[in-house]
Amino acid sequence: MRKVAMCFSLLQFPRYRIHALANSWWETFPILNRRAGITSSFKVLGSGNYGPEGRQYRRYSRQIITMKTEGRKKDSLSSKGNIKDEILEEALSTNLNTHKSSVTDVERTQVLDIRQMIAENKELAKLVSFIVFDIETTGFSRTEDRIIEIALQDLAGGKNSIFQTLVNPKCYVPNSHVHGISTHMVNKPDVPRMEELIPILLQYIKSRQKPGGFVVLIAHNARNFDVPFLAEEFSRCSYKIPPDWLFVDTLPLAREAMKSKGFKGALKLSLQALGETFKIPLKGSAHRALADVQMLSLIFQKITFELKLSGSSIIEKYSFSDLELRNSKKKKSSS
Repeated sequence: MRKVAMCFSLLQFPRYRIHALANSWWETFPILNRRAGITSSFKVLGSGNYGPEGRQYRRYSRQIITMKTEGRKKDSLSSKGNIKDEILEEALSTNLNTHKSSVTDVERTQVLDIRQMIAENKELAKLVSFIVFDIETTGFSRTEDRIIEIALQDLAGGKNSIFQTLVNPKCYVPNSHVHGISTHMVNKPDVPRMEELIPILLQYIKSRQKPGGFVVLIAHNARNFDVPFLAEEFSRCSYKIPPDWLFVDTLPLAREAMKSKGFKGALKLSLQALGETFKIPLKGSAHRALADVQMLSLIFQKITFELKLSGSSIIEKYSFSDLELRNSKKKKSSS
């Protein structure tokens, strides 16, 4: 156990070994370095105040982050290298009105243009950042319940490729038996509320975008749970999901992959069941955002390899936008 004084923008994560898959677009994607046996547990924002010492960004100031490192190279997690300090400053100074405007035809065109451009030029898929994410919540109702944890992992790997934080829901957590997150853990003044977290989250994802590129956010059951929940939280805080974000739901992909492997009848498609099928061990506690993200990152690579999907085909056939999701729900409710 060691303690390192650092803030979010100075956090460096271990580089992962390149996993080569023949004839697969995932050749450039890293996986966890099992050989080195390096694991880490950390909180980006969840248990203290953040920001350069001596400055007051709302409630954020420099803190001590406790990090556990196992394996032969315990110094592989260091405070060298960073996402520039400006990320935190710029994020926290973001005007709430930036994402308040209503849905327009420009947004619809932008979503269509991304797919059309990639369909016409497959090389543009190389400019896409694929980011796996997961949320934990106080329940299943996106209108009544709240997000209490979020984690993301950029499949490109490298420094700062993982983001995780608890979220203060400002309410009682009735389902701590599911994920192990108690009311006491999140209802603290030093755990960011959603309205404080959103500008930081927006800027973090922006920092992972390639120049001139796009973002695809991947989650398991994204269409029915994660994306509607996230969109509701954004709306509640007077934000909207950026129109150039696309989403992919791994649930239908997993169903196709299981059928291609010869599985019939009632398919077990939970994250844990898929982990067992593909022999991917769970690292950490089940139903915690970071552990689920790390497992889904590996499952996603297995599934797309099994289905022989390229990056461009995933975007063309399986991606959707928040706007499209909302419009489809409106059509269903009106019919």
